[in-house]
Amino acid sequence: MQNETHTEPGGLLWNASPEELKRGYSIKESTCRCLICGQQFNCGEVYPHADRFYDAPARTALHIREAHTSMLSALLHYGHRFLGLSELQYSIIAQMAEGLSDKEIATCKEIAASTLRSHKFRLREKEHQAKMFVAVMELLRETKPEDEEEFCPVSSTATMRDDRHMLTEKEQEQILATYFDENGHLKECPAKEKKKLVILRQIAGSFRAGNHYTEKEINRILERIYEDYPYIRRLLIEYGFLERTASGSEYWVRE
Repeated sequence: MQNETHTEPGGLLWNASPEELKRGYSIKESTCRCLICGQQFNCGEVYPHADRFYDAPARTALHIREAHTSMLSALLHYGHRFLGLSELQYSIIAQMAEGLSDKEIATCKEIAASTLRSHKFRLREKEHQAKMFVAVMELLRETKPEDEEEFCPVSSTATMRDDRHMLTEKEQEQILATYFDENGHLKECPAKEKKKLVILRQIAGSFRAGNHYTEKEINRILERIYEDYPYIRRLLIEYGFLERTASGSEYWVRE
């Protein structure tokens, strides 16, 4: 049976549409990007591989098969909590994904065939309910009151998606006004996680996506914002706003 892990899915997965999740990649700004690892292939280019040539979508699909086996396998890898399933439901689906027959699954679980059919029926009902729920949430977004407070979007690079991100736009403005002066200098680094995420997101905006920076350049920018810039630099890496090479010679904005 597939082993469950508790790895947190990346932002590319969280922000993907159902169709993108099924195929395993998104297409934005003429780039195909794997939702699992972020591998990119440029539309309009031809990619040679094993004596054959592939356009960007086909090459991305091939990458998913080679690197991640399949999207079904990759999604199951994140475990029952990510999928909103009980451990038993998860284990049944994982065994179905491995190609086991109903008889084999029932034997493995030491349950009657009728019990397994009951579990599979409830899974089908859960699928229907999930579709209805998604439709309801989309309709709510279209009909929400004008004065309703919006939650701030969660960064697509967030390493964890939990209550620390439960923040309205008004709360974010208040935090920024409290911790930054009129010159954009950070007065102090907050201890609370929610506030820390807000100030880190603001600081990360000082760096341009696509650019690569040396550590000296990173330090120069951060030093103008906060005197303990090595600490801020470490937090930006830890919370998924910046990435760097193993040697620390290059830094860039995580996308």
